[in-house]
Amino acid sequence: MATKMKFGVQTSLDGVEWKQLLDFWRFLDQKTKFNSVWTFDHFVPPMNPNQQLPCFEGWTALAALAMATERVRVGCLVTGVTYRHPSVLAKMAATVDHMSGGRLEFAIGAAWHEPEHRVYGIPFPPVKERQDRLEEATHVIRLLFGATEPVTFQGKHYRLNEAPFSPPCVQKPHTPIMIGGGGEKRTLRTLAKYGDVMNVFGTPAVVAQKIKALEDHCRGVGRDPSEIAKTVTGILVATDNQDLVDRLAPAMGRGMGLSPEESKRQLPIGTPAHVRGVMEEYAKVGVSGFIMQTQGPWKNDVYQRISDEVVAAFG
Repeated sequence: MATKMKFGVQTSLDGVEWKQLLDFWRFLDQKTKFNSVWTFDHFVPPMNPNQQLPCFEGWTALAALAMATERVRVGCLVTGVTYRHPSVLAKMAATVDHMSGGRLEFAIGAAWHEPEHRVYGIPFPPVKERQDRLEEATHVIRLLFGATEPVTFQGKHYRLNEAPFSPPCVQKPHTPIMIGGGGEKRTLRTLAKYGDVMNVFGTPAVVAQKIKALEDHCRGVGRDPSEIAKTVTGILVATDNQDLVDRLAPAMGRGMGLSPEESKRQLPIGTPAHVRGVMEEYAKVGVSGFIMQTQGPWKNDVYQRISDEVVAAFG
């Protein structure tokens, strides 16, 4: 029996029809062992230079998809702090938590996609200010999520004045707060102070380093690091096609500074047995969840195989 680990799927919202997206979420919910399904928070295709292509909005899509599913946990991976006031975002989250019957995973990050800020006239501050806003916004959201009376908050970027928060989240003590990003100086410190779930990119060795940095921050703020779940987002491909592995793994690993051989050894791209082995390496360093990034349109049989030959082994 493999180590227990939960698996999720992040679905693209660009390049697909609504019915394709809806059908795929229902398939994952009803036919597979995946634990969670996620939208993304972008207004234009984030990885395609053609920004004129159709792209659905992440939170309104999430609300509809939450109503179309019954079992899987749902979330938007991850919400950009620059796009919405944290009090509005907290209300949105609590609403989707009710709509889903307490299945929401709330995730937030500092935002990164400058082009959509530019085309829509959304301010895109320097990284320090975005990190400052992330820390302050997460503090505000945690206060609202746990509120039993109106909340007053005076920060540099956000202010609340006797703000009510009703109805509260369905989940108790509140909807889990995931913070996306592996910045070891700021992002992981914000996580140590206000978050419940870590989400980073990288090989098992890189993730181990991020977890060590998080543990150091937890000690600095007087928090038990075991209170924070550790998850990873990345590409997962289960295939017997060695030619595909030889092309795809080095391409994915190049941006991570990996050689072709390191890529094929360390990334979860290969036979189901190889993918299971990589997941065991993640588990050894403390990872309890892996979220696959996917681009539609999707072939159900591909994800059924991953569910049957990878996910099921860690159930």
